[in-house]
Amino acid sequence: MANRELLLPVIALVGWTFVMWTWMYATRIPAIRRARMKFDPYAQRGQQMSELPAEVRWKADNYNHLMEQPTQFYAVALVLALVAGTTSVDVNLAWAYVALRVVHSLVQSLVNIIELRFAVFMLSSLVLLAMTVRAGLLLL
Repeated sequence: MANRELLLPVIALVGWTFVMWTWMYATRIPAIRRARMKFDPYAQRGQQMSELPAEVRWKADNYNHLMEQPTQFYAVALVLALVAGTTSVDVNLAWAYVALRVVHSLVQSLVNIIELRFAVFMLSSLVLLAMTVRAGLLLL
C-alpha cells in the first residue's frame, strides 16, 4: 500500500502550510494594529508590509515559499502515488521532503539565518530531485 502511504506526506505538508498561514496572521494582524497601519490601495505592492518588523515578515515570506517549490512536490508525489511500482523508498523520500520543509519554515520564521535556510532548502531540493527522477523512471 505504498501508493496510499505516499499521500500522507502530501496532506501533512498541506496541513503544515495552514499552520504557517495561522502563524503568519497571528503575528501580522497584531503588528498591523500596533503600527496603526492604514491600508493604501495606491501603495506599491509590498511597500506597506515592508514597514512591519522583520520577525513578522519572515512568517509571510515562508508562507509564500510554501506556495512555490512544494507545488512541484505535490505533482511528483501524486504521480508516484498513481504509478504502480511505488516503494517505501518513495514514501521515505516524501516524508524527508516534508520534514525538511518544516525545518526550513522554522529556521526562516524563528531566526532566518540565510546560510542555514539555504542549506535546508538545497537538501529538500535534492530530495525532490530524487523523487522526480524516480517518477520519471517509473513512467518510462
